[in-house]
Amino acid sequence: MGNAHSGGKQQGSSSSSPSKAKGNAGAGEPAQANGGSAVAGAAPGVRGMTRTASGADIQDRSQAQFQPVDKLGRILAKKCEELHGIHGVTGDVFARYVFPKYPDLGHKLFRYLRFMSHAKTEHLGLVAFRQQSEKFLALLDDSVILESYVRMFGDLNESELIKPENLKHLLRTCYNLAMAHYSDGPQSCRLLNRTLDSVVQSCFFSKESLSPGYICRWLENNVPRLVPPIHKYCVHALSTSHRTIMDNSMVSNSETVVSISAINAGEASYGLELQTPILEKTNPFGKELGGGVGAGGGIGGASMLPREPGKPLTAEERERLKNQQPLLPLSEAWLLAGSLPPLYSKPQSVPAPINPNSANLTSHIFLAKLLSLVPSHWTSLYDSRLDGSGTNRFLHHVLGYRGPNLILFRCEDDLLFCVANPNEWRETHLYIGDEGSCCLQLLPKFQMLEKKPKSLYLNTHIRGYPKGLRAGSDPRKPILIVDEHFERLEYRALQHKILSIEVWGCGNQQQRDVQLDIKKWQVKEAERQRTVKMTAADWMDHPDRYLLELGGRQNYNNSST
Repeated sequence: MGNAHSGGKQQGSSSSSPSKAKGNAGAGEPAQANGGSAVAGAAPGVRGMTRTASGADIQDRSQAQFQPVDKLGRILAKKCEELHGIHGVTGDVFARYVFPKYPDLGHKLFRYLRFMSHAKTEHLGLVAFRQQSEKFLALLDDSVILESYVRMFGDLNESELIKPENLKHLLRTCYNLAMAHYSDGPQSCRLLNRTLDSVVQSCFFSKESLSPGYICRWLENNVPRLVPPIHKYCVHALSTSHRTIMDNSMVSNSETVVSISAINAGEASYGLELQTPILEKTNPFGKELGGGVGAGGGIGGASMLPREPGKPLTAEERERLKNQQPLLPLSEAWLLAGSLPPLYSKPQSVPAPINPNSANLTSHIFLAKLLSLVPSHWTSLYDSRLDGSGTNRFLHHVLGYRGPNLILFRCEDDLLFCVANPNEWRETHLYIGDEGSCCLQLLPKFQMLEKKPKSLYLNTHIRGYPKGLRAGSDPRKPILIVDEHFERLEYRALQHKILSIEVWGCGNQQQRDVQLDIKKWQVKEAERQRTVKMTAADWMDHPDRYLLELGGRQNYNNSST
């Protein structure tokens, strides 16, 4: 598994001259004259003399272990022969048929396979294509997979240094892939560049280039779940594309050609949409926030007066637009889902059919197997711009939610912090939180500040202990300190004014319903206690009677007032 890279380098170091054979031997086909020397017991020195220009060794040309790759190679080779007259696989054909929705990703992958085979031609021979594809599919170690994709989106030169634009291109591809398989359809976010720049700037930190190893370690420590979905998709494409490529000469081959509906069902069940949560939108007919903010980061200017085209924004309008920007646009939700533990974006199960006697029971069972999971839904629990600011408003909307949640603090100087709690918030003088407790900075640079248990603290009424909200495993030096009025945030010994706060619930719908039921019970209990009926005997011993007497009021009959 981990020797896939070293295997490719060994082939490159041992090659001295390509094989000379008739016809298309240079394109990856075995040379008949040298066929007898390519045996298992051949001397090691023979290996360097039998490499073809397309990067394949004759003695490595054994039967393909993966039948899908073998079929895919033969189909692509036939396409290339029809289009270009080349008996091999070219990059344009590979990207066109294997990655029709993401041709840029297809070109990157083919370029990487060709680089690993040390081919001297612009195309890959059929044997070389099968060898490199099998090695790519055999990658199992997460660190090796991550390094492969970091190098794949690099320049693939001798220095192998990665530039900031290379990493940004990789992250953008991961985002596009996740959004293309979003349950609500392809999504866009106008703040995507800001999100990607925060990650790239934090990783490079004014450096012009970095080694792939350093970038891999940084990604593993900060955003460990962003790149794996793209590898799953590439493996899925290499393993199943031989069934999706329609060929007139293969219409009768049931193993190669399947129906379009089955293909679409297979893509729908692949599960790439599970990582990015769905942000539940607020009621557009309810409370409004200025011009209104969409889940994708767009700002509608319904409340703003019409402006002349080309007229620059005033300071007031610029500040209003800045305050209207959502704290959690879709790109930030995707980034958080890739950096936080899986429990915050854990998929939800699809309920079984209610009516067992339904005529469409078979189709229900089939869809339940295909779509056994749906993306998690993040529910907005509190928004200080809509629900009011202050400690009481925060506690009213947040306490009682018994699921994982995220608190976003937007402060001055374009600072944005996130505190992730895997459990219910409760007021106590002790530090709480399980293994999934995290503290992050999202803007202007993205970084995981800390990920440790017992690192969250909330206290607003217990005397003798610090009041406010804190994040950090060291009680003597917390990373984030929010004062008891939720007005200022302290980070690295510097205080910043809090502009707005958002709280998102990452649990299931049942946990949200429980919180709403608790709120309804509290309201009813408060109404019941407001209208207490007492007899004259109860009133004589009631403490309120003595308070009224101390205030100078001796008569308690309403008629006497």
